Amino acid sequence: MHVVVTGIGAVTPLGENFPASWEALTAGKEAHAPLELFDTSGCRCHHAASAKLPPLPGFSAKALRRLSRASRLAIPAAREALASAGLLDSEGRSLLRELPVSVSTTSGGMGFGEDFVRRVLARKRSHLYSQVARYLPQQQVLDIQQALQFSGHSVIIANACASGANSIGHAAELIATGTADCVLAGGFEAITELVFVGFDCLQATTTDRCRPFDLRRSGLLIGEAAAFLVLESEEHAQRRGATPLCRVTGYGLTTDFFHLTQPKPDGGALVQVMRAAAEQAGIAPAHIGYINAHGTATPTTDGVEAQAYRTFLGDALGSTRVSSTKGAIGHTLGAAGSVEALFAIEALRTGKLPPQLNLQEPIPDIAAALVGANEVAAGMQHVMSVNLGFGGSNAALLFSRSASA
Repeated sequence: MHVVVTGIGAVTPLGENFPASWEALTAGKEAHAPLELFDTSGCRCHHAASAKLPPLPGFSAKALRRLSRASRLAIPAAREALASAGLLDSEGRSLLRELPVSVSTTSGGMGFGEDFVRRVLARKRSHLYSQVARYLPQQQVLDIQQALQFSGHSVIIANACASGANSIGHAAELIATGTADCVLAGGFEAITELVFVGFDCLQATTTDRCRPFDLRRSGLLIGEAAAFLVLESEEHAQRRGATPLCRVTGYGLTTDFFHLTQPKPDGGALVQVMRAAAEQAGIAPAHIGYINAHGTATPTTDGVEAQAYRTFLGDALGSTRVSSTKGAIGHTLGAAGSVEALFAIEALRTGKLPPQLNLQEPIPDIAAALVGANEVAAGMQHVMSVNLGFGGSNAALLFSRSASA
């Protein structure tokens, strides 16, 4: 692949932009807090990792009311990514009037749908039409395009919790095959009542801290976020004088068809997807300096994932460092792969490693690889971001240092 990343942007529970999020993450902060977006009194879990909505300059109060919470997260993250890539003019408009978009989400603007039902049940008729009209699954993409003044082909990927990685991988393939020169890729997810209560009913959420790869883990923490990357062909970036942050060198995806919600116990499909990404990049697993793991802190999945890393890395387990950042920002579902890809990229660029939070008794299979506080790995050449999803989806992205970064 001759694909480079030239811009990044994010809104997470740790910060209203990517630099703030990264600083808090590497300082060991976490966003675990009581959820105040709706009533959780009937749930087992009452905590989540919710984000503070950034201001949107230029939007009137009426225009802001027409935006879903998902759009309120997605627009500033996309704007930051384009600005980071040098693709915004002085008035905040995209310099590329035609820009393909590859995004991921699982619930989109579901919050509007929930509010619609509440209003109908309460016999409140005002604003019903506008909520239905803006509940369409492509609405967040349209909101981004309108806010940043561009148009173009768009793809929305909803492949469970591997979606965020898939959106980046798909964008990279569009560029590698010559279908596009530049793509805005990423994912977004806003906390909604249906999703939160659904995971609570599955007893997949924790009433404790989120503890990835810990023997005392008891479930995931729901989070929300938006993250975007600007991907370009090397030639396109060179023509406009852009400085790459890194290269996208490998992408793998598999589906194991084992179970609706659980991964295959032997971790074989996950090993396969990591090998596919490494083989496409033409590197050995031992040359990967850091892996941002999926690590949801659920009892079944973390054990399978730990076993898969031991198999994939072999003797390199320990020299390759591993951590799941869900201990800090929770599980952001359709946005997870995009947010975590950004964290992996910044680890590659800075050498700083996101610590594994809330770790007391690490799973033995992966204990030697887990990142401690204030770890630095200078000189890394390659990093990986790995994600799993319901239905047996697995995805891995491999990023490599750019000579001009």
